[in-house]
Amino acid sequence: MSSAINHYCYQMTKNDNDFFRQLGAKIASLRKEQQITQVQLAEILGISQQHMASFEKGIRKVPSSMLPTLAEVLAISVEELIGITPTHGKKRGPAPKLLKQVEQISQLPKSKQKFVMEMLETVIQQTAH
Repeated sequence: MSSAINHYCYQMTKNDNDFFRQLGAKIASLRKEQQITQVQLAEILGISQQHMASFEKGIRKVPSSMLPTLAEVLAISVEELIGITPTHGKKRGPAPKLLKQVEQISQLPKSKQKFVMEMLETVIQQTAH
């Protein structure tokens, strides 16, 4: 009896199939937009590349516990990721690559941080003119 219950719990309804196919396609599209490979995203999530591929194809359900991490990495809100259109004009945040670089800069010694900041300011000023 319990195997029948377990089997039932893991079967997807037609609505589930549609939802997870759309979610998978959205994840794949955003991942490519952010220039992140399936392998890189899988590593961030602590899963195999094959598991990630099955999410993107809609074959497997994406666990709800992974949605916040996925949204953060893909620079999108959880609501937008699952297809809920926000009612307010919220902009996307910086790209994950930029966030990673800022984090790396913050780990540098203060003198090197200052050097990087001065270089950025110079480039920004030159671009503004």
